[in-house]
Amino acid sequence: MDMRTPLGRQMDARADHHGSVRVGTLLPLADVLSGLGVEPTQLLAECGVDPSVFDDPDNRISIALHNRLVALAGTRANCSHIGLLVGQRDNLDSFGLAGLLVRYSPDVASALRNFVRFLPTHVRGARARLTVDGNATTLSWELYQPGVEAVDQVGDGALAVFFNVLRELCGPDWRPIEVCFAHREPAQLQPFRNFFRTTLQFDEPEYALCFSSAWLERPVAQADPVLRRVLQKEMESIETRHEADFPEQVRSVLRSALLTGHARSDKLAALFSMHSSTLARRLKPYGVGFRELVDECRYEVAREMLGYSALDVSQIAEMLDYAEASAFTRAFKRWSGTTPARWRSERAKS
Repeated sequence: MDMRTPLGRQMDARADHHGSVRVGTLLPLADVLSGLGVEPTQLLAECGVDPSVFDDPDNRISIALHNRLVALAGTRANCSHIGLLVGQRDNLDSFGLAGLLVRYSPDVASALRNFVRFLPTHVRGARARLTVDGNATTLSWELYQPGVEAVDQVGDGALAVFFNVLRELCGPDWRPIEVCFAHREPAQLQPFRNFFRTTLQFDEPEYALCFSSAWLERPVAQADPVLRRVLQKEMESIETRHEADFPEQVRSVLRSALLTGHARSDKLAALFSMHSSTLARRLKPYGVGFRELVDECRYEVAREMLGYSALDVSQIAEMLDYAEASAFTRAFKRWSGTTPARWRSERAKS
């Protein structure tokens, strides 16, 4: 990725370790901004981004920078639903080879399985999940990156993209039963009603589209077994290269999961759409176990809180899911050779 500004280079260097996304899904942002009377190049300059990064949709930027662009776009355009406007212009073309594989799958069920499986090659630090529960199926989305901006707007955009993907796979008569948002009802509700045209639920645990399971059996209009086999092989090769850093992917999710109650192996494995035993098996070749990764991330998050927050030791212990502050103190001393209070004091002097 060619990003000539210092900020751009810094974000690029950290992208794969703190969550990153292909710029393909942000390509409609320029048209959306222009339509709202905002000059896109000025916004990119404010974020320190060279416009040439968008010359190739496979270029990547960090999720932090991606969300910063969305947040600033909403502010400059005075538009609280900017994510929805961008997302509703995205479709399978935005996902590159993964999108083509989904498009050429034989039926909706296999298409969505491919979509969920290969989405991490498009965005690292977020997860999609397909859940079939009898007559109802849910396609959900969650972002696991601490401290980033515009989570609500990006969630709105993800649902709009998912809506377009399902509409392309199922045909123009497809409608969800309901659409769920993990944020409060917006002041401007009409844009959401106009786009989704179904029941909208707010303050839900996750962003999700719920629809009839009968759609899963629908053949995909553009199914092509020859192209599908070629693309499947290519995507599996990309997935293998992507998974070469699987422990770091787990670390990235763990950093947020620690603060949201998902740091148990079964809960974290579910975020990767796998069983906890599969998670352990996937980590084994790298010579690292789940508990070891939890300790690493606890230590990292603890240092950030001790160094940059006013939280006391007992509050940090509680946030990191320790039953008692003394247990946290013992663990921190094991990791660092000193107590949390002494570590904070020494850091303040430096």
